[in-house]
Amino acid sequence: MSQACVPNDTQRPDAGSKAATPPQKRPKGTALRSLDPMIATPFREEFSRRNLGPLWRASSSWEIDKGALCAKGARNRGAWLARRLPRNARIEFDAVSYSPEGDIKAELWGDGHSGATSVSYTNATSYLVIFGGWKNHFHVLARLNEHAANRLEIRVDPGSSNFRFRPVVPERKYHFKVERTDGKTLRWFVDGVEMLTLEDAAPLVGLGHDHMGFNEWQVRVCFDNLSITPLKE
Repeated sequence: MSQACVPNDTQRPDAGSKAATPPQKRPKGTALRSLDPMIATPFREEFSRRNLGPLWRASSSWEIDKGALCAKGARNRGAWLARRLPRNARIEFDAVSYSPEGDIKAELWGDGHSGATSVSYTNATSYLVIFGGWKNHFHVLARLNEHAANRLEIRVDPGSSNFRFRPVVPERKYHFKVERTDGKTLRWFVDGVEMLTLEDAAPLVGLGHDHMGFNEWQVRVCFDNLSITPLKE
């Protein structure tokens, strides 16, 4: 079900020929990311290798450890999948936090490269889902700025019997699902429970908003069993 916005409290040529065609410069930034293959059929990533390789763009904070993609202290510099998302897709994965501070985060429909440039992540290029953010005090669905006053949020209540309000439990594996089926509405589920839904009047779509990635701030988190299913509008 849709949730209302709640204000929060508290980012060659041929050598030797004069007629040879000049070498073409390799595209950079967004132009390079536009060459990433589009996900047109179901995609799956199980991290069953030693190194990330060319499939991911990530800072040195990220590594494959025991069959999962893990990081600690990434400080909002994420690991981006070098594949483009269609406008509509279902994205699923498993995630674990190894801290009572929670802080499990994913970015959806971002630019495939960017990360925080300051302490506060106010310049993201994506939608962000944050499970147990702010030291396990909020579950958040945000657009571009995780600190925005109009972000969608659930305030954690450790005493609640309702899963949506419960804090992240350290070392427990959670199954996430985020999907967009109509080009504008994001629905976020954890362990089959709908957490938050955002209907965006100005959807993040197209070049610059066609990648997904994982992220976190300071604690150790791991991600596994990523699957992406293209959906028709």
